[in-house]
Amino acid sequence: QVQLVESGGGLVQPGGSLRLSCAASGTTIFSKYSMNWVRQAPGKGLEWVSTANPASSGGTTHYQDSVKGRFTISRDDAKNIVYLQMNNLKSEDTAVYYCGTMFDWGQGTQVSVSS
Repeated sequence: QVQLVESGGGLVQPGGSLRLSCAASGTTIFSKYSMNWVRQAPGKGLEWVSTANPASSGGTTHYQDSVKGRFTISRDDAKNIVYLQMNNLKSEDTAVYYCGTMFDWGQGTQVSVSS
């Protein structure tokens, strides 16, 4: 079982930026996982945000349409960390953000966008 810990959330004004980090432990094959970010806004269900595929699968990245051009997912396989750089944040980005593989997920980090 992979343990995942997210960090980097907080309160930011519209138009601001945050970088979320997700550190993985309990695995020696982090580099082989597709890593995902999902979010859950208040009163809503889980929503997929972004995926970073492993280098063995081309290292491709994918984004939900609403975050394309504003969010960037990246990974450091040497450190077992996946990042989500979020720029030009909007109020609708307010949510708890979770990172995970298909099977294991972290506890989440709160992102609040408000003036």
